Amino acid sequence: MTRVFITGGTGVIGTALATRLFDRGDEVVALARSDAAAKVLEGRGARVVRGEAYDEDVLARGMDGCAQAFTVAGVNSLCVEDPRAMERLNVSGPVAAVRAAARAGVSRLVHTSSAATMGEPTGTIGSEASQHRGWYLSTYERTKTEGERAALAAARELGQDLVCVNPSSVQGPGRAGGTARFLLAFLDGRLKVFVPTTVSLVDIDDCVEGHLLGAERGAAGERYLLNGMALPITEALALAGEVAGVERHPRLLPGPVATAAGAIAERAFKIAGRHPPICREMVRTLLHGHRYDGSRAERELGLRYTDPRETLRKTVEWARREGLLRS
Repeated sequence: MTRVFITGGTGVIGTALATRLFDRGDEVVALARSDAAAKVLEGRGARVVRGEAYDEDVLARGMDGCAQAFTVAGVNSLCVEDPRAMERLNVSGPVAAVRAAARAGVSRLVHTSSAATMGEPTGTIGSEASQHRGWYLSTYERTKTEGERAALAAARELGQDLVCVNPSSVQGPGRAGGTARFLLAFLDGRLKVFVPTTVSLVDIDDCVEGHLLGAERGAAGERYLLNGMALPITEALALAGEVAGVERHPRLLPGPVATAAGAIAERAFKIAGRHPPICREMVRTLLHGHRYDGSRAERELGLRYTDPRETLRKTVEWARREGLLRS
């Protein structure tokens, strides 16, 4: 039995990862920042440590006696007006985890980063070898990139073994936000307009397997991009409709029109004192699109990706069971 520490254990990736850790017989120590999260984690058999994912002392206490640690906690949002909470978790959190792991003597720390940190220029394929374009599409991309870079620098300084895994948009049971929100709204007939883009997705089970393989086989100080599908939006939506058994015909807005609409919507909602459901950075991110190459994880970690059709099938069946998809 291995003692393993995890943050973000009640999020989409963290829940699936913790389940795998429990299933393989590990002793799980989990960070919880609320009573509700602590109750869920304790109910699943974890030993809970209360605190924040950017508190080095709390993390070191939780990691004490653990052979491995996974820092999964993070904020993944667009259209955020105040970036301070995102900066604390996405930038300060990874560095605190590295320093805590070094103090606790953790043999390997796995950090859940993001494929967004590839920062590939428009029209290119993103990979671990991509030269960052030098500017950011969103606050999310900026904070995840800064957090990853700072964590890797701290690991080099302290001699801490650190592996980064960089998932693209995670899809599967349990995911109703982000790209999945648009997908479900499209299948339900509520969203009829899209922008021309390319989407890259990774199955939730493949994402978890990538974390475990990164812990087992990854090279210290390296990044492993996890991505199982990269398709133009029209092809991705056609496949989703086929799997769900519905026929939809989305209309694609020209880029300039989408950009203007995003700016107008953002301003209108801010004037009304409400959080905008669409904003300039969201449109900018969508129009940039992402075509990622996840083959390094296949070659070096032995990861095998799920067929996209199967990922979409699982997602649709789960959404229907949960009442998130009526059609």
